[in-house]
Amino acid sequence: MIFVGIDVAKDKHDCFVISSEGVIIANVFTIPNSREGFDSLFARIKSIPEDLSKFKVGLEATGHYSYNILGYLLDKGLTTFVINPLHTSLFRKSLSLRKTKTDRVDARAIAAMMMSGVVLNPYTQTLYSNEELKSLTRYRFDKVSARARLKQSVTRLVTILFPELEKLLPSLHMFSIYSLLSECPGAKQIASTHLTRLTNLLQTASKGHYGKDKAIEIRNAARNSIGTVMPAKSLELKHTIELIRDYDVQIDEAECEIKHIMDDLGSPILTIPGIGYGMGAMILAEIGDFARFDSPDKILAYAGLSPSTYQSGQLNNSYAHMEKRGSRYLRYALFNAAKYVCHWNPAFAQYLSGKLAEGKHYSVAISHAAKKLVRLIFAMQKSGQAYRPAA
Repeated sequence: MIFVGIDVAKDKHDCFVISSEGVIIANVFTIPNSREGFDSLFARIKSIPEDLSKFKVGLEATGHYSYNILGYLLDKGLTTFVINPLHTSLFRKSLSLRKTKTDRVDARAIAAMMMSGVVLNPYTQTLYSNEELKSLTRYRFDKVSARARLKQSVTRLVTILFPELEKLLPSLHMFSIYSLLSECPGAKQIASTHLTRLTNLLQTASKGHYGKDKAIEIRNAARNSIGTVMPAKSLELKHTIELIRDYDVQIDEAECEIKHIMDDLGSPILTIPGIGYGMGAMILAEIGDFARFDSPDKILAYAGLSPSTYQSGQLNNSYAHMEKRGSRYLRYALFNAAKYVCHWNPAFAQYLSGKLAEGKHYSVAISHAAKKLVRLIFAMQKSGQAYRPAA
């Protein structure tokens, strides 16, 4: 076998080639992060009189910096491994007590790690293609989180400018109320608005749900409001609502694209009651190629849902906590999906009730349901069969 270690950086990559017999075929050399650089690396590999199936190429998972060269290597048909940087760091430290970390050393360490016989799963074209779905789901997650923070700001600002408004409505975060606050960002502005204009604004924005009676109620509350008149806060409220609307458009576009990808994938995960496109896509995107995992327990460990263990001498931890290592996105998706599945799926609802009856905290019970859900998803993805309720 021929092992190629690549230390990935922004503008260049350091490469090292060694045979399974320990013969250095190419000492550390640097290629630019460009098409010419990639071609020069492949030319060096092709110049070695061995079949491409004999090559194993390893590089660290360095986010977007490694994405382009990874795609190039896969397109060339090379068996490629993407290694956790923590893994390579621990391996490098095991080779020497000296504190030595350079790009050249890292390239050697990656090759040596593959030579050592450490069990590594090759990166597949499925995983590479899955990056688009992962990118979209994480993008949507970040946008939804940002929008939630902006909604908290709206609540804070309304509490200052017109605190009585929240008591008159089921929620501040409705299209009709955002339309009202965009035009009249404060109690003073609402109180001075003509009733006809206020009625038309609410009626149009709410599609007839709110009319003259609600307009009168809101205007009367505004006239007697204890809200502070602060032009700066009113401007902030108006701009915050504009930002929320921008996020709404962006999230809708991302969700539309996610739906298209999920429809193309045709995953049976969407047949589980309670799992929609959003959570289903995030679960599939974060797990990636199910062939990487021998059992659902491996996926639980990858998500950080496995219980941590601590034992030393006579000491054993009595209350094992979740590791909470691995993909926080996957952990979030599994937890939230489990909540919905327990609501819509009778079998899971019964399972959750049983855990709660044992005296477990709700979050602990949901974590057990999430583990059960992972086992179900693993079996369905392996078999390709749609969900069938237990008889």
